Amino acid sequence: MRNREKWRPSKYVFRNGKLVASRDPNEVGIGSRLIADLVADSYARNLKTHAKGRLLDLGCGKAPLYGAYGNLVTDTICVDWGNSMHASDYLDFEQDLTKKTHFEDNEFDTIILSDVLEHMPVPQDLWSEMARILSTNGKVIMNVPFYYSLHEQPHDYYRYTEFALRRFVVAAGLKLILLDRIGGAPEVIADIFSKNIVRVPGLGRPIAAFAQWLTFRFVGTPFGRRISNATSASFPLGYFLVAEKPL
Repeated sequence: MRNREKWRPSKYVFRNGKLVASRDPNEVGIGSRLIADLVADSYARNLKTHAKGRLLDLGCGKAPLYGAYGNLVTDTICVDWGNSMHASDYLDFEQDLTKKTHFEDNEFDTIILSDVLEHMPVPQDLWSEMARILSTNGKVIMNVPFYYSLHEQPHDYYRYTEFALRRFVVAAGLKLILLDRIGGAPEVIADIFSKNIVRVPGLGRPIAAFAQWLTFRFVGTPFGRRISNATSASFPLGYFLVAEKPL
């Protein structure tokens, strides 16, 4: 990773030893704190198990997850395309992600793809490319939004169901290891409410922050967790996935 020694946390930070969304509104909008916290938790729980060897952070932006995976891997290569809204000092290669990369077959043990797949006009091409450059037993670790507002327009093309994600994995010749739903109806309602109320002058920002904090506390209770889990099949806020390249 270029300028590794200058790396600073951005979207995700460690607080009391836990990976969470930054509270800096320049890094994470107030209306996006809830989903970012949930995504951070998914990566924190799974990177320790699945990240290893030579890692490719594909669509890296500011490499916000480096603090979570940096000590788990032997090498990090950061790649992003020129259309990214998140300029990066850590970029090793600028790459149009809709085209074949210059990397060799079986070159990487881990690929991170965080909030990227929805921006690919032909997503199966990227899956095929990841399968090509992934080593045997190497893993793709990724998340995508589902019930989520348009972002980085006009390069926001799709929202994928869990069934579409399963098809991508199979079509690329990979093996699905994990597919988790992120959030359910309470989180979706809080996310939509917060992203709209935050626009109201004066009280909008504190109301949005409070609504997301309250929802996070609610789904942390046994009753709230049951509601979130029961509704996540039909109303997921997003998905977290790990896929492996088999022998």
